Amino acid sequence: MHVDLSDLTILVTGASRGIGRAIARALGTSGARVAIHYHRTAEPAQALADELNAAEPFQANLATIAGGAQLFDDVTAAFGRVDGLVNNAGVAAQLPLDGSDDAWAEGWARTMHVNLRAPELLCRRAIRHFRTQGGGRIINVASRAAFRGDTPDYMAYAASKGGLVALTRSIARGFGDDGIVAFTLAPGFTRTDMAQDFIDEYGEDYATSDLALSRLTEPDDIAPTAVFLASGLADHATGATIDINAGSYVH
Repeated sequence: MHVDLSDLTILVTGASRGIGRAIARALGTSGARVAIHYHRTAEPAQALADELNAAEPFQANLATIAGGAQLFDDVTAAFGRVDGLVNNAGVAAQLPLDGSDDAWAEGWARTMHVNLRAPELLCRRAIRHFRTQGGGRIINVASRAAFRGDTPDYMAYAASKGGLVALTRSIARGFGDDGIVAFTLAPGFTRTDMAQDFIDEYGEDYATSDLALSRLTEPDDIAPTAVFLASGLADHATGATIDINAGSYVH
């Protein structure tokens, strides 16, 4: 089935690498105009924009309150409208239980801000915008950890992603009358730079030991589902969580 997104403008956060990059590329290849958000790495974001037919890079620090709001405003100013939002940007800080109170507090605060508060700010901006144009679609990238938990050093990550799932469901239930739908993608271990720290700490055998399939999930395994959800073909699944974890957690 061919999906044509040529009439849509979609903002993807954390799109300069990993899952976000794969999603942005797949959306652009399917015809969408893509706003490629990045924080520090401008070169990969620009290279991806150059590769696609209609895409632009946008810099923003999502660890600040102003960053998310300014990002959405910049994208709407550049493209005139936004039809879809993919909240993919995230951090996964290793926070040992016996670390200092200051390090623990700082790590939790930053994790919650980037992984949950920034998506909330962007979703709020998007909802207001979508209401003026008859609707829109939100795809929030959470994690398997939101449902089964994570290792003790990554409790903050799991908690932030659990909150993102609840946020998505609340949006789906609350704004359907406005033509706004929202979905959660919940990847398991995926071969990305962010996951590499965990793999280095625990080993790839640990990461793959509970998979039903024979290899670790790649970003390109996740991107097609985002394209499908963005297309409008699955709007009546609003509020749903799509697990993409190679069968390592089924609920």
